[in-house]
Amino acid sequence: MKLLQFATSSHLGRHQHLGALVDGTADGGTVVDLTAAARVLLAREHVSVAGIDALIPALAPSTMLAFIEGGERTRGLAERALDEVLTVGDERDPQGAQVRYAASDIEILPAITQPPMLRDFMAFEKHLLNVFPKLGREIPDEWYRRPVYYKGNTASIGAHNQDVEFPAYTEQLDMEFEFAAILGRDGTDIAEGRALDHIFGYTVYNDLSARAIQTQEMTVGLGPAKGKDFHHGHVLGPVVVTADDVPDPYALAMTGTVNGEIWTDTSSSDMTWRFEQMISYASMAEPLRAGEVFGSGTAGDGSGAELGRWLEPGDVMEFTVEGIGTLRNRVIANRERGGQHGTA
Repeated sequence: MKLLQFATSSHLGRHQHLGALVDGTADGGTVVDLTAAARVLLAREHVSVAGIDALIPALAPSTMLAFIEGGERTRGLAERALDEVLTVGDERDPQGAQVRYAASDIEILPAITQPPMLRDFMAFEKHLLNVFPKLGREIPDEWYRRPVYYKGNTASIGAHNQDVEFPAYTEQLDMEFEFAAILGRDGTDIAEGRALDHIFGYTVYNDLSARAIQTQEMTVGLGPAKGKDFHHGHVLGPVVVTADDVPDPYALAMTGTVNGEIWTDTSSSDMTWRFEQMISYASMAEPLRAGEVFGSGTAGDGSGAELGRWLEPGDVMEFTVEGIGTLRNRVIANRERGGQHGTA
């Protein structure tokens, strides 16, 4: 399944939904509202109106996190409801709500909002081989011994097609092309051989960086902090593809462009560290929770720092991961400074 969070507006206000992309892309396909589809199915199974109202919040939630936390129960109902709507057809649920939407008519939200944790790793050796010489350093031996990571602000997650504003404190904004796994189960001390079973699905990730302040912060031996955590600085989307629809997460073409020019052309096969190793390491004597996001780290040539290039206001980034989709964002100048980038 290809799942996405989206929003619609009506005279009653703005509404959040969880949908399944059933054809085309997140920019031009068809999306089925899974909550509305579940109402259709339950009504056809002669569940009363009161019963539907009682069951829907738990079994057909409107957020990705709640859907993941529901495990096989929410997934099973969603699959049956989707099959019912696609086979029999229905344009309205029993409450009169719309069931199908054109992707072009909805606002796509972040792939997941308020995940319990966002951990971003450094899985691609080529990225390090490109970056560390520019810093006058060699790759630390410890990188080859353990899959290290930092923790990002889960309130800073951005969405597909959303503008990302230069933070007021920097003039040097960079992209970082990654993809991410989202956990579907809780767990502690997860064995590497069982770790893939804990992955719910995958999405595309742009881990934007305010490079100058990031470099300054990390001279202290901590961070990144403000170098990463700013409004919409962690962009996830447009969809989450469930793990069963990604036969091999380590055989996916990854292409990144800026204003249509290819900056990155690589593959997830270049990952030195795999998600199962990341999950096993992170879970050592520590509980992991369903909905956590595990970033792959930047792919080789996946950042401007590697290429000696920086983003400018108006630049449009497009990151495509084979089988998952294309994540698109535009960067804009800082509005508080009258259109200037910043000061750093």
